[in-house]
Amino acid sequence: MDFFSVLVVDDEKDFLETLVNRLKKRKIVTHGLESGEEAVKMIKEKDFDVVILDIKMPGGMDGIETLRELKKLKPLTEVILLTGHASVETSIEGMKLGAFDYILKPVKLEDLLPKLVQAFEKKDAQDQKIRSAKVKEALRYW
Repeated sequence: MDFFSVLVVDDEKDFLETLVNRLKKRKIVTHGLESGEEAVKMIKEKDFDVVILDIKMPGGMDGIETLRELKKLKPLTEVILLTGHASVETSIEGMKLGAFDYILKPVKLEDLLPKLVQAFEKKDAQDQKIRSAKVKEALRYW
C-alpha cells in the first residue's frame, strides 16, 4: 500500500512506536517523529497523505503551531489531531487552521482507521482535481 503514506507525530515514545508499528502491520507506509520541529523538517523533504499530530507536545512547537507550519508547506496534506486533553477550544482552533478531524487519546485503532481512510480519500480527490485541471490546461493550448 505504498500509495498511502502517514506521518505520526507524538512526544509519547511508547504510544508513537505502538501506533507506527500497528499501521505498518496494515501495510501503510508510516513514519514516526517525536516533535513538531522534526515534522516540519521532514514535511519539507517528503510528501505524506495524512499526518496524525498530537496537540500537546513540549518544546518549541506544540501541535497547533506544527499544524500551522505543515499547512503552509503542504496545504493539501490532511491532518488528524490527537489530544489527551478534551480541549474543545484547541480542537476548534485546529479545525479552523485546516485539520481534517480530531480524536481523543487514548485512541482506538478501530476509530482511527476509518478517519485515516476518509482523510486519504479527501486528499486524493483534491490531487485528482489538480491533475485534471493541469491536463485540461495543457490540452487547451495543443
